[in-house]
Amino acid sequence: MSVVEQYARAHILTDADLPDEDDGGALPVVLRYDPDRDPRAVCVGLPARGRGPGVREWTFSRSLLEQGLRAPTGTGEVRVWPCGRVQVVVEFHTPQGCSVVQFETKALIRFLRRTHTAVAQPVAH
Repeated sequence: MSVVEQYARAHILTDADLPDEDDGGALPVVLRYDPDRDPRAVCVGLPARGRGPGVREWTFSRSLLEQGLRAPTGTGEVRVWPCGRVQVVVEFHTPQGCSVVQFETKALIRFLRRTHTAVAQPVAH
């Protein structure tokens, strides 16, 4: 099975790591699925702004992301809900605060379709 990696633009609506002067503009976010590591999980990599270079990665259930496209779902560290017809909001919680990130729904749907295709592909020997 192959790793699926897709870049998407997202708006960081609030982020505990951002300085007050940040405008919350669109940033590149990496969506990753590695079925060999965990076939039930997806990973979202957010730029680690405010803490220097790097990426903060969040790994959570693929089904949580799928369900959140249609209705509010999640408890604990990750929560997902639709925001109108074309956007989805994902909330990431840490002891330091909360990051609220807004994605285009179609980018997440495209990514999720690719994850299902990656699982369905036979392994070549």
